[in-house]
Amino acid sequence: MKSSFFNAVKRWLGYTRRERRSSFILLMLILVITAVRFMFHGKAMDIEISGSGIIISKDDPAVTGLHREHGERSEYAGQAAVLEINTCDSALLEALPGIGPVLASRIIKFRNLLNGYASVDQLREVYGLSEETFNRISGRLRCDPSLIRKININNADFKQLIRLPYFERNEVTAILRYRQLQGRIEAADDLVENKILSAEKTEKVKPYLDFGTKPGDVPSAL
Repeated sequence: MKSSFFNAVKRWLGYTRRERRSSFILLMLILVITAVRFMFHGKAMDIEISGSGIIISKDDPAVTGLHREHGERSEYAGQAAVLEINTCDSALLEALPGIGPVLASRIIKFRNLLNGYASVDQLREVYGLSEETFNRISGRLRCDPSLIRKININNADFKQLIRLPYFERNEVTAILRYRQLQGRIEAADDLVENKILSAEKTEKVKPYLDFGTKPGDVPSAL
């Protein structure tokens, strides 16, 4: 009876011996592939590339990491790409959600104008970058203020000082006049105490100012 049952099933399926063997091999391949994917699912590599503006970490598996080196791009599913905004290029910025070529270009232009970002929050000042977009990308960015090219406030002339977008013309004039009368500005507090800048403005520009002097430095005349 058992043999009759299998014969009936065989006839009903209509498979030849070769077809049954091929189906069995295909089924085993599917099972092996599924097992391998399950075993390696979620694994990620810790990669840090100094000077490239990108760090890949396995701490945030929800984000896809993009690594660019020697002009090539690799994608690591399940890895977080953290960009250093003072060193990354426009191509890396464009990989962020909501950032296209125009915004990437504006971010870099503003960075050049500032001589470097002091904080990720300054991206809020980039024209056209919405608060919604900032909230989406801020967690994937970091900022190293030590990369800022500072201005020597005791030696810079009007043109060098006014280039910093946070300064107004009258503020630069007041700095040069005070420097002409007093010789030099010792610290950021001098700007507030002498009513040259407000406390709020002073905090904003302080990361961009160097109050030291070098041998041979001569304060510029007004």
